[in-house]
Amino acid sequence: MIKLINSDARWIRWLTFAASILLGAAIWEFAGRNANPVFMAPLIGDADTPGAARSLIGFIGDGQFRDAFLSSIKLFATGFLLALVIAVPLGIVLARLVLLRVALESYILMLYVTPMVALIPFVLSILGFGFWPKVLVVVLFAFFPILYNTLEGARSVKHELLEVAGSFRASEWSIWRDILIPYTLPFALTGIRQATGRALVGMIAAEFFLSTSGLGEVIMIASRTPDMANMLAAILLIAGLGVILMRGAQALEQKYSAWRGVDG
Repeated sequence: MIKLINSDARWIRWLTFAASILLGAAIWEFAGRNANPVFMAPLIGDADTPGAARSLIGFIGDGQFRDAFLSSIKLFATGFLLALVIAVPLGIVLARLVLLRVALESYILMLYVTPMVALIPFVLSILGFGFWPKVLVVVLFAFFPILYNTLEGARSVKHELLEVAGSFRASEWSIWRDILIPYTLPFALTGIRQATGRALVGMIAAEFFLSTSGLGEVIMIASRTPDMANMLAAILLIAGLGVILMRGAQALEQKYSAWRGVDG
């Protein structure tokens, strides 16, 4: 009986999701067909008024667009992975070393609340227009959600667990491997999910304000033409990529979320 109820609930959720997507697509199509083409393009359109979806399909065979897409993916992946590799260990270290956390907490908080777009001219003046300055921008956007969630996860480890490990003369590496990392992983995954969208914003901001490249360049060229179908197609691709990445992070987060309650 419980399985049947769960199955029915799953079908209701999928039908609701599908109906929502279809309704949104219909509203977009209607608005695009009846709006000024300088400001809006339909989702599908026709031969006379191509829509964003048609433009996106056309992009698949466009070698120049593929190069732009791969350039953006390279920038996003490099910056996001660097933020991940730095933020997760640093969050655990700050949780373990109280004096270091007290010394750095104010600076970290100050940077966290600073709009990262405001730092782009500073990055430009120091590092220039190359690939690595753009990577730094993505790192700045993605770094703090991962750091803060990891830090909170490591700080929430029950002191009794650490005391037991210490009483058995466990090494620092053993404490990290057997207690801190497993306990902190669900929190870190929450930060990764939150950082995914911010990293995509940082990717586009870097491509806008430093040397134009990738999907950011596609959007800028289309907006100046103006070619709303191509611009919305690029935005649709970025949004779809963000949804896929965040759904993947959310699935991992749900898989390991039970670890938060391992000790009650």
